[in-house]
Amino acid sequence: MPASRFTARVRGTVDLVRAKSRVSVLQMVKTGIAAVLAWLLTSLLSAPEPPIFAVIAAIIVVQPSVNQSFAKAIERSFGVVLGVVIAMLLGLAFPEQNWVILVAVVAALLVAWLLRLSSVTSNQVPISAMLVLALGAASVEYSFERIIETVIGAAIAFVVNALVVPPVPLAQARSSITELAEETARGFDRLADAAVGAKRAEHPELLLIEARLLRPMLERASEHVTAAEEGLDLNPRARRYRKRIDAMRETLRALSVITNPLIGMTRAFHDHFDDELTREPMMVEIAVEMRRIAHDIRMKFVTPHEAESGEAADTKPLLTTPLVMQAPSGTHWILIGSLLEDLRRVHEVVEAGQVDWEGRP
Repeated sequence: MPASRFTARVRGTVDLVRAKSRVSVLQMVKTGIAAVLAWLLTSLLSAPEPPIFAVIAAIIVVQPSVNQSFAKAIERSFGVVLGVVIAMLLGLAFPEQNWVILVAVVAALLVAWLLRLSSVTSNQVPISAMLVLALGAASVEYSFERIIETVIGAAIAFVVNALVVPPVPLAQARSSITELAEETARGFDRLADAAVGAKRAEHPELLLIEARLLRPMLERASEHVTAAEEGLDLNPRARRYRKRIDAMRETLRALSVITNPLIGMTRAFHDHFDDELTREPMMVEIAVEMRRIAHDIRMKFVTPHEAESGEAADTKPLLTTPLVMQAPSGTHWILIGSLLEDLRRVHEVVEAGQVDWEGRP
């Protein structure tokens, strides 16, 4: 195998187990605190066996948001209870038999499948059944203690996660929306240059590629806003951030209505482009309108200190002059009509109003 291919495979394997970014220090500290408290408290309340179930529950239940922590606590507790019950029944039916562990795992998987449990709970059921049979006698008393131990560990982790609430990821959502808005404005500027054949105009093929990149940017921004929304669930500081995140969601909806016509306009320009198109008088008017749209997108959707264009500092909207139609020549009227209709749709959104990032009424 060539060295380059081997290196690529090694890197690919490493990427499977490594995250793009580290878990926050706060998340790591909360997990450690929950695990230690679960061990200490459960050791005082339960039998002398090491409280492994409590520690495992604490580690799993601590999540980035309180809502996710609550969901993990429910999934973990239910999976443990079901797994312990299965192990107890099989252990009582076939005492002191090592092969019963394998039977318990298979039975737990079958029961989880029949009950249509989630993937997390389905994995927890056989693991709990196996641990109960491997670590201790499958008696009613022992099984009941493991259930209580798990519930205590999950409850401690949930309380720790609720008391030490991580900051709502507003900055990441705000940054991704701003980047999307700025790139959308650049897309209109680039298409305006191409419409009049400016020297700095890019090839229609490159224009289309860059316009299509707006879709993954829109998806990434939506994921960041969704993460911020999830961070508010069961969060005691939810009221403080709700208006801001609602404003971001509305901004993202408006940008999606703008980016989709831009992609369509770029595709139409790419498909119908010829050397005579840039000489059409209407293309000059359309280019002027596109630059006005780019200006107003920066003004309304990009914060002034993040805007790269000097125009963004001008707070006066430009989409106020009516567009005067001229009859195009040849078959260019199909493309020009399509561009004008998309411009009309974009106008309705851009002129809707100023964006308030702070979510003030």
